[in-house]
Amino acid sequence: MLELLEKCAIEAALKAGAILKEGFGSTFEIKNKTGINNLVTEYDFKAENAIIETIKSYFPEHKFLAEETGDTGKEDSDYQWVIDPLDGTVNFAHAVPVFCVSIAVRKGKDVLCGVIYHPLLDELFVAVNGGGAYLNGKTISISDSDDMKTSLLVTGFPYNVNENPHNCVDTFVGIVQSGIPIRRLGSAALDLAYVAAGRFDGFWESSLFPWDMAAGYLLVKEAGGKITQYNGDEFWLDSPTILATNGLIHDQILKSINYSKK
Repeated sequence: MLELLEKCAIEAALKAGAILKEGFGSTFEIKNKTGINNLVTEYDFKAENAIIETIKSYFPEHKFLAEETGDTGKEDSDYQWVIDPLDGTVNFAHAVPVFCVSIAVRKGKDVLCGVIYHPLLDELFVAVNGGGAYLNGKTISISDSDDMKTSLLVTGFPYNVNENPHNCVDTFVGIVQSGIPIRRLGSAALDLAYVAAGRFDGFWESSLFPWDMAAGYLLVKEAGGKITQYNGDEFWLDSPTILATNGLIHDQILKSINYSKK
């Protein structure tokens, strides 16, 4: 079953990626959903439709949680596909080449398979529960940095940053003032994939949705990383905060995050 889920997820991600690659840099309709810069384009919908139709061809009895169309499919199914057809829509809309397709499938609270695809770089990140994490077929693992001060971190900000309760700006400022380099890509799914691949040593963000984190969560887990909430509690896909690291600097970042709340 896992092999078929993986095959389906990869096929769906590649199809969606081809649609996004074709549309990147072209002229298309852009709409604002809610809040500032919470954008959606016609390519979000085109890619999402391609993903769902591909999955239905394999598993017509499954259900879906997708960013643009929400909860659909067979409500009584044990399997749910968690889909972000275009993570990094703002980048895509401004012709910034940092975005991806993110697809995961879960059974209950267990994420069984996750795929993240960067179509412009043709980088395909794949994780299977208990089967490891891979980039274009080669095994990946988290970094070995054990000092936050010499690490490369990445974060993001919610659309409601001015009123968000998790103090993300103060956390960012506190870490920056310590001289630690931080990046902000604009795609939480890619952030997590890059932690899994050892490119980043840690990632934190608040107020994300399950489709932002599902595939990346499994990638980090299978690559040997650690994921919790800001308070150190166990992470679930509906958690309000996420901290994903190589494990070695996890407590150091937790301390910085919690210190910023004082």
